Amino acid sequence: MARSQHFGRHFGARKPRAGKSQFCDVSKFINKAVISVEDKPYQSVNSFANFSIDERLKKNVLKAGYQDPTPIQDQAIPHVLNGRDIVGIANTGTGKTAAFIVPLLDKVVKDKRQNILIVAPTRELAIQINQELVKFAYGLYIFSVCVVGGMPIFRQISDMRRTHNFIIGTPGRIKDLIKRGHLKLNKFQTVVLDESDRMLDMGFINDMRFLMSAMPKNRQTLFFSATLSNDVKRIINEFLNDPIHISVKTGDTADGVDQDVVYVKDKVKFDLLRNLLTQPGFSKVLIFGRTKLGVERLSKLLLGSGLKAQSIHGNKNHTQRQSALRAFKDSMINILVATDVAARGLDIPNVSHVINYELPSTYEDYIHRIGRTGRGGKTGKALTFIE
Repeated sequence: MARSQHFGRHFGARKPRAGKSQFCDVSKFINKAVISVEDKPYQSVNSFANFSIDERLKKNVLKAGYQDPTPIQDQAIPHVLNGRDIVGIANTGTGKTAAFIVPLLDKVVKDKRQNILIVAPTRELAIQINQELVKFAYGLYIFSVCVVGGMPIFRQISDMRRTHNFIIGTPGRIKDLIKRGHLKLNKFQTVVLDESDRMLDMGFINDMRFLMSAMPKNRQTLFFSATLSNDVKRIINEFLNDPIHISVKTGDTADGVDQDVVYVKDKVKFDLLRNLLTQPGFSKVLIFGRTKLGVERLSKLLLGSGLKAQSIHGNKNHTQRQSALRAFKDSMINILVATDVAARGLDIPNVSHVINYELPSTYEDYIHRIGRTGRGGKTGKALTFIE
């Protein structure tokens, strides 16, 4: 495919405008993927076969195809096994979930009295973490309960009456269960705050403080984030005790994402998008818009053009959102139109392109949007439409 500046010259305005976002530096959206055969791959100190974890757990991990740990896994797992607090900063798509799930499962294998709370900003991410845990916990008789909004709370309360060591959920639903008297955090010895920067962005800071204040002071706290803002630093100082800082972040955006801009006029914007989506190589495309109504309208326009598209946004109920994600993951559709609810943490394999049909609100949101492609050492492309 030609460089998208070509599209800009053909379709674009004479002078690019900043659009309806805070950005004025368009160059931030242009970055050639850096794939150098001269770069030596990361040499892990450990291997999953050599980690000091239960043999049954190790077998499950190896069966899932994990052999050489990613940098965040290699550096975090030994410290988690030793009971230390962790601050893990890593680019999205680098295997953060396994970096805490594997050692925490080992912790429970060794002591079934352990209770662990995992907090995620969105229901999709919480469900994904739970699915990873179930996979690694096969045959260990270790169980989890996933508690998220958008699903019947009484079903979750019923599930919590069964034997379990892990609660995985979103801040609002966890807080609701505490207030109803069904969840007592003083019995939890470990907490994981995943995608902590996103939780701050979504206004969950008071809920996070509420949850942490209800837990024992001598807990183990694992804190994972893709960015390290001043607000995040303040939370680290507030919540963690002498943490080990692990940063394997290689830059704002992943090296394997080829980023470019497309200058367009409003009247031809949809036509350009449709034409792009029919080109070779656009095999699995995640398109981002800013509003729920705009995303729904765009997905219907694409569907009406004969393209296999669905949408995911806050007006969809839990079942609808999971159905759309499953269809996209399983390649039943090849286009998913989303608001930023899908930008964080989700591991969707083999996304060929991310298209920012509308500009994100912040540069951090941009980072996480395009992090859905170029994952696991693969190359992806990100295109940002500029009107």
